[in-house]
Amino acid sequence: MTEFSALGLSPTTLQAVIDTGYTTATPIQAQAIPVALAGRDVLGIAQTGTGKTAAFTLPLIERLSKGRARARMPRALVLAPTRELADQVAMSFEKYAKGTKLSWVLLIGGVSMGDQVAALNKGVDVLIATPGRLLDLFERGKMMLNGVELMVVDEADRMLDMGFIPDIERIFKLTPPKRQTLFFSATMPPEITRLTQAFLKDPTRIEASRPAMTAETITQYLVRIPSSDPKAKRAALRELMARADVRNGIVFCNRKSEVDVVAKSLKQHGFDAAPIHGDLDQSLRTKTLADFRSGALKILVASDVAARGLDIPDVSHVFNYDVSHHADDYVHRIGRTGRAGKLGQAFMIVTPADDKSLDKVMKLIKMSPEELVLDLDWSNLGGGSPRRSDAKSDARPARGKSRTETVAKPVEEPADPVVRAPVADAPVASDEPPARRTRSRRSSKASTPAASAEPVAPVAEAPTIVEPTAEPRQPAAEPRLRQADRRPGGRAGHDPAPVREGAGFGGDVPAFLRRPVTLKG
Repeated sequence: MTEFSALGLSPTTLQAVIDTGYTTATPIQAQAIPVALAGRDVLGIAQTGTGKTAAFTLPLIERLSKGRARARMPRALVLAPTRELADQVAMSFEKYAKGTKLSWVLLIGGVSMGDQVAALNKGVDVLIATPGRLLDLFERGKMMLNGVELMVVDEADRMLDMGFIPDIERIFKLTPPKRQTLFFSATMPPEITRLTQAFLKDPTRIEASRPAMTAETITQYLVRIPSSDPKAKRAALRELMARADVRNGIVFCNRKSEVDVVAKSLKQHGFDAAPIHGDLDQSLRTKTLADFRSGALKILVASDVAARGLDIPDVSHVFNYDVSHHADDYVHRIGRTGRAGKLGQAFMIVTPADDKSLDKVMKLIKMSPEELVLDLDWSNLGGGSPRRSDAKSDARPARGKSRTETVAKPVEEPADPVVRAPVADAPVASDEPPARRTRSRRSSKASTPAASAEPVAPVAEAPTIVEPTAEPRQPAAEPRLRQADRRPGGRAGHDPAPVREGAGFGGDVPAFLRRPVTLKG
C-alpha cells in the first residue's frame, strides 16, 4: 500500500487530500501520479471505481500551481463523455484545489452559455468540458486552445461508444503539439489504440488491473425468467428488490424509453425511484443525482450513458433490468457497487431473447454468477401462456385493414324490374352521331323483354322534312361529333353511316307527309 505522502505532492495538495479522508493511494493513483508529475504522457487502463479521477486531478493541480491564466486561453483541458462525469471532475477540483488560486469552468450542454462565456473572458486555468459544448464555444470565437499545456481524456472507450472520436481528434489538432497528455480508459479497443498512437508521445502504460475484470467485493446473481414481456421483467425486478435489503440501488436499462417506464412502474408500486438519462433537462438530472448521492432518493433508474463513471461511493445494489448489448458495459454497470472496499450485490434479469448477449458477458468475466429462482405466477405475467387460437386471432381485423372491412357482409340488392331494365333501353350519354344511336336502339329492340319498363317505339322510315308551325322553331343544336367522324369517310377504316329519312320523328310522322308529291312543270 502506498501513502499519498510518498507520491511527491506539495504540502498544500497533500493536506487537501487528507481533509477528504484519504491517506492511502489506489494502484492507479500510486503509479500514475509520479509519472504525471515528471511531465510524461500517461496511458492509464483501469476498471471503473479505481480512483482514476484523482489520478489525473492531483498532478494537474501540482503542475498548474505555478503560472497565471490569461483571458480566453486556458492552460489545461479535461474532456469527459457525459455532463455528469464532467461535473464529477469539477467536484474533485473543488476538493483538492481549495488551497490554491487555480480557477476552472465547467463547459457542458443543457445550460446557458452566458456564465460560461463570462468565466472564459476573465481567464481560467482549467476547462472541464464535454466535446460538443467545447467545440461549440470554440467555433463562436469564445476561446483559444493554443495555450493548453496539459490535456486529459477521461473514459475514452465511452467516447468511442458515443461517437465522439472525430471530435476528440479535432480537439487534439487544435491544441499545441508540445503538451502533456493523460489518457485514461477502462478498455482498449482498436480505435482507442490508434488514437493513442497518433497523439501521445511515448506514453507510460499503466494497467492497474486486468481489463473488464469484475471486483471481488461484488456478489453477482443471475435470474432467468420464461418471458421477454416487459410486464414480466418489471414484476421480476420488484420481486428482487423486495427480497434484497436495498439501501440504495441503480437499475440499468438499455434504452431511454425503458428508463422512464421502469421508473414510473416502480413509483406506482411504492418504490422511491426516479429516472436519469440524456433526454432529461440538465437541471433535473443534476437534482436527481444530488438527491441520490445525499440519500434523499433510494432507487436511480438510468441508462449507460448517464450513469457510467459516476463516483457514488456507497451503492449497495445494482440491477441489470436489461442484459447489456456490449459485454464491457456489464462490468461498468456493476462497478457502481462494491467500491472502496465495501461489499455490493449485482443482479441480472435474463430472458430467452438475451442468450447471445449473456454468452458475451460470460466469456468476458470468465465466471458464472449464482442463479436465483423467483416464485412468481408467470402465466399471468406474459410467460408460459399458450398462443391465441386461430378462431380468436381471426376475430381481430388483419393489419392494414379497417375493422369495417373485416366484419362487413355483402348486401344483396332487391329485385326491381324498373331498376334492372336492360341498359340499352335507358338514355345514355354518347359521343356517337344521332344516326348511329338510332340504329343501335333499333337493333336492341329484338332483345328487349316484354315486361320492360319503357318499351321503345319503332322508328318509321320518312324523308327528312321539318314540320311547319305558326312560329318557326329554333334549329336543334348539331350534335358534337368526334374529330374522326368529321373527316370524309368517317372513322378510319369505317364507312360513314347512312342518313335515314324521317330520322328524329319516331312514330309521330304527320299523315300529309305520307302523301305522294306531284311536281308540276
